Amino acid sequence: MKQYEVKDHSRQFSRVLRSISSGMELGDHEQPVVMRDENKRRRRRMKPHCTSSSFSSMELISIEFILPTSNKHTKAPEIMLLEIAGNCTVEQMKAQIWMRAIETSQTTDFYHAFTPDQFVLQYQKKGQWYEIYDKHQVLQTLDCILYWKVLQKKVGKIYVVQKQKPSEEVQEFQRQLNDLIGYDVTDVSNVHDDELEFTRRRLVTPRMIEVACRDPKLYAMHPWTTSKPLPEYLFKKITNNNIFIIIHRGTTSQKIKVSIDDTPDMILHSFFTKMAKKKSLMDIPEDHSELDFVLRICGRDEYITGETPIKDFHWIRQCLKNGEEIHLVLDNPPDPNEDEVQKEEWPLVDDCTGVTGYHEQLTIDGKDHERVFTISLWDCNRKFRVKIIGIDIPVLPRNTDLTVFVEANIQHGQQILSQRRTSSKPFTEEVLWNIWLEFDIKIKDLPKGALLNLQIYCGKAQGPSAKTNLQSHESSNSDAKCKTQLLYYVNLLLIDHRFLLRSGEYVLHMWKIPDENVRAMAVQKLESLEDDDVLHYLLQLVQAVKFEPYHDSALARFLLKRGLRNKRIGHFLFWFLRSEIAQSMHYQQRFAVILEAYLRGCGKAMLHDFMKQVQVIELLHKVTMEIKSVSAEKYDVTSQVIAQLRQKLEKLQGSKLPESFRVPYDPGLRAGALVIEKCKVMASKKKPLWLEFKCADPTALSNETIGIIFKHGDDLRQDMLILQILRIMESIWEAESLDLCLLPYGCISTGNKIGMIEIVKDATTIAKIQQSTVGNTGAFKDEILNQWLKERCMIEEKFQAAVERFVYSCAGYCVATFVLGIGDRHNDNIMITETGNLFHIDFGHILGNYKSFLGINKERVPFVLTPDFLYVMGTSGKKTSLHFHKFQDVCVKAYLALRHHTNLLIILFSMMLMTGMPQLTSKEDIEYIRDALTVGKSEEDAKKHFLDQIEVCRDKGWTVQFNWFLHLVLGIKQGVEKHSA
Repeated sequence: MKQYEVKDHSRQFSRVLRSISSGMELGDHEQPVVMRDENKRRRRRMKPHCTSSSFSSMELISIEFILPTSNKHTKAPEIMLLEIAGNCTVEQMKAQIWMRAIETSQTTDFYHAFTPDQFVLQYQKKGQWYEIYDKHQVLQTLDCILYWKVLQKKVGKIYVVQKQKPSEEVQEFQRQLNDLIGYDVTDVSNVHDDELEFTRRRLVTPRMIEVACRDPKLYAMHPWTTSKPLPEYLFKKITNNNIFIIIHRGTTSQKIKVSIDDTPDMILHSFFTKMAKKKSLMDIPEDHSELDFVLRICGRDEYITGETPIKDFHWIRQCLKNGEEIHLVLDNPPDPNEDEVQKEEWPLVDDCTGVTGYHEQLTIDGKDHERVFTISLWDCNRKFRVKIIGIDIPVLPRNTDLTVFVEANIQHGQQILSQRRTSSKPFTEEVLWNIWLEFDIKIKDLPKGALLNLQIYCGKAQGPSAKTNLQSHESSNSDAKCKTQLLYYVNLLLIDHRFLLRSGEYVLHMWKIPDENVRAMAVQKLESLEDDDVLHYLLQLVQAVKFEPYHDSALARFLLKRGLRNKRIGHFLFWFLRSEIAQSMHYQQRFAVILEAYLRGCGKAMLHDFMKQVQVIELLHKVTMEIKSVSAEKYDVTSQVIAQLRQKLEKLQGSKLPESFRVPYDPGLRAGALVIEKCKVMASKKKPLWLEFKCADPTALSNETIGIIFKHGDDLRQDMLILQILRIMESIWEAESLDLCLLPYGCISTGNKIGMIEIVKDATTIAKIQQSTVGNTGAFKDEILNQWLKERCMIEEKFQAAVERFVYSCAGYCVATFVLGIGDRHNDNIMITETGNLFHIDFGHILGNYKSFLGINKERVPFVLTPDFLYVMGTSGKKTSLHFHKFQDVCVKAYLALRHHTNLLIILFSMMLMTGMPQLTSKEDIEYIRDALTVGKSEEDAKKHFLDQIEVCRDKGWTVQFNWFLHLVLGIKQGVEKHSA
């Protein structure tokens, strides 16, 4: 019997499962499962080009085979005409070819020397070569047969081609891809079936189509735009619909006024018209026009190009928002040839590959049953059943007075269709049942994507009278009163990627059980999403791939297409997938095959960039581990450790470190040489590295460094999730013309508990400000923060602008942290910039999963609004002020705006349930958001609710100050990590 093996990590496994049923099901993805009446046929949508087929399963199909051997006299390839039964498989057809060749070929020895498996079958369609890839596919369902029928060809032509060993160049390219992926997709030693290789082949077609269709110039420059209307608050900053931009070329620059509705092409045209007689001033050759140039953002690998109005470019909006000048460089466009894709080594496989047949072709009605090889699932009228042989548990629980049983569920999405159990038996190393479990669902009613979920439970041994047959629901329910513990589980997809019902014996390796079963969310209507929206939801969409029953899915293809169409999406797709490959062992193969498909189509320039980024990550990881090994397990960092770090970085800089690399969390930035004297080890248990790099772009207008925290030891995926949700909240508020001045800094997980965090410039923690004047008791001094801000904004006008920014940013983070239940807020993970922008960092506790400190729950307030924050707003105690009124008004508007998007926020978190993050494991975690947004209450009640929360904060602000004081005195010893400079 064929064995089926799932990757084993816990080394605990059930021994053998046998499912004696065979057949298949076809059709589109189904929603809730609906059983059908005995005599009513279920209607299914079929693929249009397939439904027209009128081949019966017994029909003989004439095919001309072009053999790999030549006629001895004419030297032309040998040709063989065969009539093949429409219901035989590709494997059977190849065997027939071989047998006939041995009988009739002039070079019989050749066919004796080789086997059919050493050859592939190919055909031509519209100038492209296709391989008949799936050996289990039924002949009449092949795309070539249907294609010939459309062309009214009586005899089709198939070429028998010898498999070629991959060239050294192809093998080297595959090795490079495996290094980038972090997983060897060619290693099938631990793959339980051929789905991995099958999907690799099937994804060639969508990849080739996308690469062929994309605009090379647009792809090379990947402009970052939005179609969302310009927010009202930004529009008010623009005079007469015009803005000024400064265009640089070499050492000279020119300031011009443009309309916000002008496109980059229009701006270039007007600029060249204006400079017609002054080209030499800007080092522009006389024979060059605007068609030879493109606008790029100074210091960034980001282009302002195309037919989009300039107001819809993200960078332009960012400059308007921050009141900054817009500096662009007149540059030569990038060479599209740098995005050349490695030639495909495989012929295409068509979308019919893996289709075993349709009900009309496979039904047994009116057919000679002796000649039926495969039957339609819809003809299988018996109930589905499995035989549980037994389990092997090498390591037994210490308590030997236990019993064990297996619970089996047929599951589709979140819906349990049927449930059965074995009887309980004494818990030993090997437990045998050898019993059939028959489910109350017929084989014909099993939906595509249905799982057989097997769970091993143990419980205390009962008396002899408790022994009952536990196969019925009634006995199952009665026995459930006894306390049992779920030990292990495993899932088996009942209908495989070819739509064949699994049958035969299976050895299934079990996983240790997580706290809760994971729920799935369907993702629909994705095709209409713009690039900007895809970027917003990409993190969640990558997680949603885990919910798909098969590697090759509509969602996987959607992500592949959008990544290959836009470099910015592709960049983040690469890191999101690579991070999951390193951390999600259950889904390694699925993410690896999608990432390989992307890397084979992204082009040489992107591959080169990814190689440099991965190289930097690996080198810095090595340095971090070395620093951890020489520094003590405490928070203080000695000068000797910092000196060692700088020595190691100096050595890297002179040898292995690339001259420049694209920053993983911000692909528009290229980091250059390390500024060694500014690098250090941070005072933290995990010993993150504080690194500063020069900007590699010579057009950068300042000498400001690129600051990166490189961290090993924490899973940054939760921080990424929160920061992404903050960006989405920001876009919700912008639609309401609210600027809450959030600072969702760059953060990206690049491997297993490895990642990078952006250092926000000119920012300090509240803790450092409080300690800088009077030490630890600074936590109780209300005026210190206000005084610090005044010292940085000496001019009154600048100070008032900083206070206003503080009011808005404080309101934004109060609402966001309340809705998301962001806990463990102390004065070392709340920061402020020198322009008054408050922001939060380090999101280790979310959705109300709060942390206690010295046995006391630290979160006694709904969000952080302390007396020193209120002091900046010009109020204290129960007094009020204009700024405080503004704060209340902004909070309410922001809160109500989020309430209008409750479903979106719940969906986004639901899609993240399978990340394995400790804060996101159960339905109750998601319910927190629903409660926080007061779902079901009126707008007026919701407004009052949030204003009440503000009053709670005002009443209990002293408790936060006391917690902060404790943090300053004891926090480091209690394991609270410091992120401050």
